[in-house]
Amino acid sequence: MPRIAVIYYSSTGHVRQLAQAVADGAQQTGAEVRLREVAELAPEHVIRQQEAWWTHYRAGLDAPKAALEDLEWADGFAFGTPTRFGLPAAQLKQFLDTTGGLWARGALADKAATTFTSAQNAHGGQESTILALNNLLYHWGAVVVPPGYTDASVFGAGGNPYGTSYTSGDAVAELPEAVRAAARHQGRRLASYAAKLAAVGEPIAA
Repeated sequence: MPRIAVIYYSSTGHVRQLAQAVADGAQQTGAEVRLREVAELAPEHVIRQQEAWWTHYRAGLDAPKAALEDLEWADGFAFGTPTRFGLPAAQLKQFLDTTGGLWARGALADKAATTFTSAQNAHGGQESTILALNNLLYHWGAVVVPPGYTDASVFGAGGNPYGTSYTSGDAVAELPEAVRAAARHQGRRLASYAAKLAAVGEPIAA
């Protein structure tokens, strides 16, 4: 069965919940999954100014952190981030910016990959964040696996074919089951294609 790395950054917990649902979906196919959060970059005095951020930060201090080895180990990747002005969060971007060595060796090519996000507003940059994050995957030579409109759960979560997204509003709350269902479908779909690509074996020759 495939090995899937679900790597994310979450400031208040919504993306963490999405990541867990994606991981659950991949595990439902029998995949081996590593769920990893990237390190926080913001200074503590800034985090303390927002109660939800501070609470989430403290709760995740002992959580396993993402490492480059997780990417090399995996047959497929799922990356999650909140939107930051229509772009991925700096915390996730910083981690991804350290992958140059793996990229140069071709260690990230020909693997399945997918992305997901959350924003406070319905038009807060969810689609542009996913598309911006996918630019990295093109450079890697990864095979982008979007959810598309391949399952009814995608429509139930708002109908984003690029990747599961959640409009959080101002409240910190549990994700609706409809959104979790869409994220689980995305995880299953990723694992399915990762298994197919891994079964092919050798990368496509130039």
